[in-house]
Amino acid sequence: MTVKFGVVGLGRMGLNHVRVLSLLKGAEIRFVCDSDIAVRERIASSLGARGVDEIEEMFGEIHALVIASPTVTHADYVTRAADAVRNIFVEKPIADTLEAAADIERLASAKCLNLQVGFIERFNPAVQQMKKVLDGSEHVVSVDFARTNKISARITDVDVILDLMIHDVDLAMYLNGPVAHVAAHGIASDGMIEFASAVLTHESGIFSRVLASRITEKKMRTIQATCREMFVDCDLLRKEIHISRQSQVIQPEGGPYTITALEETLEVQPHEALLLELQEFLESCRGRRSSDAPGPRDGRAAIEICDAVRAAIVSGTN
Repeated sequence: MTVKFGVVGLGRMGLNHVRVLSLLKGAEIRFVCDSDIAVRERIASSLGARGVDEIEEMFGEIHALVIASPTVTHADYVTRAADAVRNIFVEKPIADTLEAAADIERLASAKCLNLQVGFIERFNPAVQQMKKVLDGSEHVVSVDFARTNKISARITDVDVILDLMIHDVDLAMYLNGPVAHVAAHGIASDGMIEFASAVLTHESGIFSRVLASRITEKKMRTIQATCREMFVDCDLLRKEIHISRQSQVIQPEGGPYTITALEETLEVQPHEALLLELQEFLESCRGRRSSDAPGPRDGRAAIEICDAVRAAIVSGTN
């Protein structure tokens, strides 16, 4: 079965979706929509698709819709499509407010939508390998996440919490379970939070320390886990995982002792996360949805924690 797609939003992420979908066997892009007429017509022409101003006219020709438009428009597009299109992919964050995210969650349940949220880092091969390591740990104590960028003019509609931190908030819950308590601090520039640091206490007892910055002159994407029996260092950009296992003390009877440290590097397959993410969505459109695929509940939960982080920063309490 060929799954016919519409794509809304042709910014950087939307164009990436177009690129990957055009490569996927069994996927066909029927239309693209963007407020920039020149861009949408150029992309539509290159795909042999239609460039449209209003998406409703094309609902009868598609099985699935990818929404990669500005965050503030996500809820509107989901609502407009829900009666006619069952399979919907929404880039993160699922909406710009918790209220809108909760509305989408309720709508998805009422309409039995197959709705996937674009938490792309879940599909990073390094994260998938990291999850296997932590699931096999005797006792995970804490997990630290760091995500930093240089100052960028590309994102102006959301703060660093919804732009960057939300990825790791989702990963923290994906790896460590629901959050029971949030403490945070940060700084703002022109009313927009640009640096945020939070400690999430999970119901499991594990701590997640999450840092996000748009004012750091170095791009980082790291996860570091402290476990009883090992320390795990994961670089999401390089897709590398290094494990330092608990040192062993060896002392022959009557002789001097030696201390050995066990170091291990795990092989991570060099797959593109967006390709894996859209392959997952394509399969779900055919009725084969993975339990790991982030849905509307995950999207709403991530915004709920992000709101708690923002509130703690604004109030100046920890």
